[in-house]
Amino acid sequence: MKLAFCLFGYFPYGGLERDFLRIAKLCCARGHSVHVFTMKWEGEIPPEFKVTLIPVNSLTNHGNCSSFARRVAPFLKKGEFDVVVGFNRMPGLDIYYAADVCYEASVRKDGRFWYRMTPRYRVYSALERAVFGVEVETHIFLISEREKANFIDYYDTPESRFHLLPPGIAEDRVAPDNAAEIRAAVRREYQLGDDQHLLLLVASNYKRKGIDRSLLALASLPEELRRNAFLFVIGRDKAKPWQRMARRLGVSRQLLCLGPRSDVSRFLLGADVLLHPAYSGENTGTVLLEALASGLPVLATEVCGYAFHIKRAGAGRLVPSPYRQEVLNKHLERMLSSGQRTHWGHRGLAYSRETDLFSLVERAVGVIEDLGSRCGRFSVRGGVSSS
Repeated sequence: MKLAFCLFGYFPYGGLERDFLRIAKLCCARGHSVHVFTMKWEGEIPPEFKVTLIPVNSLTNHGNCSSFARRVAPFLKKGEFDVVVGFNRMPGLDIYYAADVCYEASVRKDGRFWYRMTPRYRVYSALERAVFGVEVETHIFLISEREKANFIDYYDTPESRFHLLPPGIAEDRVAPDNAAEIRAAVRREYQLGDDQHLLLLVASNYKRKGIDRSLLALASLPEELRRNAFLFVIGRDKAKPWQRMARRLGVSRQLLCLGPRSDVSRFLLGADVLLHPAYSGENTGTVLLEALASGLPVLATEVCGYAFHIKRAGAGRLVPSPYRQEVLNKHLERMLSSGQRTHWGHRGLAYSRETDLFSLVERAVGVIEDLGSRCGRFSVRGGVSSS
């Protein structure tokens, strides 16, 4: 069958983008053709994809999103695609991959009534309604069930349109047999001794994932712990504002912003604690599960969609809501000075072996094929996998 995939932009290190790429590649491997529509593409384009760049020239992000949705519509209305899958909200989708929280719910809870009069709100609200409105038929891939109630509350979306997917962490995040050797190599590379602590934060938006909270927690540690604790930050964002904050807090020597990297799995093995004190609105937090599969203890806020896995596994600590910085500070101090880190790591490894944290991609492709089959659009070779 012929598939259209729509997303605002692709770069190699975003969680949503990685999920898109893996789903689209598996579709190709199963004999389907993939045509991608996007505003921009960074990095290598897989040779099996056909990619069309949709030009936009608005001065604002919401303007570009609106323009993209409007300009891609004629391509989708030609009827040449069996299923249209979107990774951002827009009209004309058969399936939407819901990586983000309910926009309407977050706006209403924010309490800034004046914001609902802005062009930005009107655009994003209309794009969300075009997916979840009761009057449309778009099916929805949920990667976290916590948001389903919000979508139903605000849009009366029928239950039958939701498909809950299991997590989909990559197999290379699982601790290999030589995990101890990789850990030692990472720590040698950065000259970290056995008595020094590597704290890891992985994020494409440093602020949203709590780099400020992490720096405050680092600076609050007792002197000896603070001297021997280092925060490594991996992901694409501006580092200078946080380097300035680290200087003000007296921990600039302990902060290292490494930018986006393709070898995150090495650092998950080399670190002592994953810090993920994200702000509200965190739908999943895939890196939490990657840490579990790597045997890395986690310290996160409970607002993360996947935080319940940390609790179930007994593989770290969670900061409850409403957030209080002193709670994060105390948890970090106790985790670094506790002898339980090895125990938490083993619990995470055991949990990842007993729980399906991996099959998101296969299940998603099964639903895509099933939808096309039920609509009579194509015949699936080798059978249909349903949700």
